Amino acid sequence: MAFSTIFGAWIAAFLTLGILSYLYRDNPFYKIAEHVFVGVSAAYWAATFYWTQIYPNLFGRLFPKDGPLAFIAEVDFNHDFNILYLFPLLLGIMMLLSIFRQFNWMARWGIAYTVGIAAGLKAYGYLSSNVLSQISASAVDIFGGTLPIFSMSGDSVFNNIVILVGTISALMYFYFSREQTGSYGKFTRLGIYFLMISFGASFGFAVMGRISLLIGRFNDLILFSSPDYNYGTYWMMLFIVVILGFWSFQNPEKKEG
Repeated sequence: MAFSTIFGAWIAAFLTLGILSYLYRDNPFYKIAEHVFVGVSAAYWAATFYWTQIYPNLFGRLFPKDGPLAFIAEVDFNHDFNILYLFPLLLGIMMLLSIFRQFNWMARWGIAYTVGIAAGLKAYGYLSSNVLSQISASAVDIFGGTLPIFSMSGDSVFNNIVILVGTISALMYFYFSREQTGSYGKFTRLGIYFLMISFGASFGFAVMGRISLLIGRFNDLILFSSPDYNYGTYWMMLFIVVILGFWSFQNPEKKEG
């Protein structure tokens, strides 16, 4: 096996075990893995965003082939020259000037424009995809007579009644102009149950996804412990345990109180 592959496996094992070492306590190995993860992620997304968005969509329209600014640079993505793209270029430069204290006020213009545009687009997107679609989905058929009484999946009279009652009771729980007592309070308490079931299902789905990632990391650690990778997992584990034990002896954890 190539040396680069084995070396990469050892680094992956070290970083994975470094993150897992936080289960013991905050330590230098965890900080190293955390900083490497954040730094590599930021650099990766910055490079990806530049070469997939800024370079073809911004520079490709300011410096196209046979354009009036082609004498400065040529970016051939079959785009036509558009002078309006000088505006986002200027805003981007103003945002970068925030690293200089005397020019950081310029970044406010770019940030304000970005936040305003993003808020408008997100508001429209969420209104269309979440609010309107959920209102449409909650308009269910109950008394049509063509649906089965009960079905484990798909439309049925029972499922549609659950959707209707859950939607109304959950919405009524957030109606605070009336005291939630008596029959009204019992109905809103039913809405709480629906909300908790929904939150629990969402949380369980998120945890399930994280557990699948954890299983993937364990599979890699088992793979890297094989002779093909020169027992990389074992060596990295021994290294971390020894250094962490020495570090813990030199830096005992302070007890509160």
